[in-house]
Amino acid sequence: MMLRHDRLRGAFAELVKTPNSAVGAAIVVFWILVAVAAPVIAPYTPTEMHDARLEGPSLKHWLGTDHLARDVMSRLFWGTRTVVALAPLSVLLGILLAAPLGLVSGYVGGRLDTLIMRGVDILMSFPTLLIYILIITSFGPSVIVVVISIALGSIPPIARIVRSLVMDVRSKDYVSAARLRGERRRFILLREILPNVSGPIVVDATIRIGYAIMAIGALGFLGLGIPPPTPDWGGMINEGRPWIFAMPWTVLAPAAALSSMVVGLNLFADGMRENAQLR
Repeated sequence: MMLRHDRLRGAFAELVKTPNSAVGAAIVVFWILVAVAAPVIAPYTPTEMHDARLEGPSLKHWLGTDHLARDVMSRLFWGTRTVVALAPLSVLLGILLAAPLGLVSGYVGGRLDTLIMRGVDILMSFPTLLIYILIITSFGPSVIVVVISIALGSIPPIARIVRSLVMDVRSKDYVSAARLRGERRRFILLREILPNVSGPIVVDATIRIGYAIMAIGALGFLGLGIPPPTPDWGGMINEGRPWIFAMPWTVLAPAAALSSMVVGLNLFADGMRENAQLR
């Protein structure tokens, strides 16, 4: 148990070796802690209505109240849980759907590669936001539909990245040795190729979580995100938009939170890439 703990601590220390990754990790960990501790640190429940609407920041309401007299800070903290949970889940589902396509396409090549890539190109020809809107308006906004929409929209770029990585390593000596041993194609893909391309996939996934956060925010802003009264940062920005000049905190607080989370993930991913290049 101690050995595993030491390995995890050593891996984390390696990840935060560069300034970019350290700053990015600090921002991401901060918001993860906020999400976990939201029921404890939030002054009120996210749906609780108070006496005054659009009240300015005060000791009672540090970020004021919104148009329904709900505490903005409480909704900001609880909205973190939506982002922290749904964005990685969407990206993970997208990888599970796209990685097999990229693995098979890059390794097998030929007509199968052409067929898979043409399908990916057709899906990529549609604007990603349009795919989200079509799916959500067809099935109705819900947590599951939002996650599936973002996952489907991420399939083309992930499949292309995985394919290019596989094409780069399929001619390596260890892959040729596995073929000479008579290993099956599934074994070669899962045991020889996938572990050797997983590093860049993880880095891309970290960046893609930031894209997913922006997508969740954009859908919430358009009224197609998580149905109310569940708080999410994009929905909070949309709700506060009519009062942006009179009561700017209702918009600036969730916008700053969303931006900082995306910046933190990008810095962390840049640090991971720098660490990989230094090795």
